Amino acid sequence: AAVAVPLTDVECAAYEVTPEAAAKLTPSALAYLRARNADPMCSFGDYAAVSDIVDEDTAMILKKEVSDGIVAPGYTPEALAILKSKKGGKFIVLEAKADFVPDSVEYREVYGMTFSQKRNDIVITKEHMTKKVVTKGGVDALPDAAVRDMIVASICVKYTQSNSVGFAKDGMMVGVGAGQQSRVDCVKLAGRKVSTWYLRQHPKVLGLKFKQGVKRQDRVNARVRYIEGDFTDEERTRWEAQFDTVPEPLTTSEKEEFMAKATGVTISSDAFFPFRDSIDHASKVGVSFVAQPGGSVQDPQVTTCCDDYGMVMSMTGVRLFHH
Repeated sequence: AAVAVPLTDVECAAYEVTPEAAAKLTPSALAYLRARNADPMCSFGDYAAVSDIVDEDTAMILKKEVSDGIVAPGYTPEALAILKSKKGGKFIVLEAKADFVPDSVEYREVYGMTFSQKRNDIVITKEHMTKKVVTKGGVDALPDAAVRDMIVASICVKYTQSNSVGFAKDGMMVGVGAGQQSRVDCVKLAGRKVSTWYLRQHPKVLGLKFKQGVKRQDRVNARVRYIEGDFTDEERTRWEAQFDTVPEPLTTSEKEEFMAKATGVTISSDAFFPFRDSIDHASKVGVSFVAQPGGSVQDPQVTTCCDDYGMVMSMTGVRLFHH
């Protein structure tokens, strides 16, 4: 998930797009490029959802990606022609009704039992993020970019299997941890994604020299495995075969030094943080801003923890459970 925020030169290099090309992208194309590249391994074979008319720029990005389909409120003729030809005409193109209003009650059947609940129709806004900032400095310590990222992350976790947390930076999700029984496990799962996203911008990762002819997705996968570094002997042999000269390892100390500079990340949680452990772990991946519903007896402890790390925390008062 992402919104249109201009790319830095380093992000352009990490996402294999030239700064000149990135500067010409339309907002919808830029948003999709960000969303796709937050986690290009998990987005392999994705189904895109675009909230605006799909234009030619967006279609051209989708054309080269491994993707199964798209849903959007409309398409320009040029975009539709490009997408109709993808996958030999088997790429699924759906048009959503912009004025569609879903039923107010949702139902789910489980082994003959039917459960119903009111649909979560909350519209997450700036007001949710600014009305109750409980850490030092108050709302004045919350920049507009952080509010934007809080909204993006909260919308994402609203539609993600609970328990869930999401990390956002520069208008894009950079880590999602979903479906875990423990909230701190959600944070750890998503935190690994954030670390990988950051480390894809490490000079040694950007400097990897692939053999001519190595496919784009194979380059993506190889960079991630280089960051992770936990190869089996057989896997290492195949990985090294993609390079003319075998790269020097990215050491633990190099990764830690690079991650120590991470900052400006936002975390949003679909329910309150019951202990400070989630905040402690979030501090390791550059989190500066926190959005959560609040409502726990441990709220004071969690607030103190955020102050200890210099984080700004908003209590939105909105739980976003999705089961």
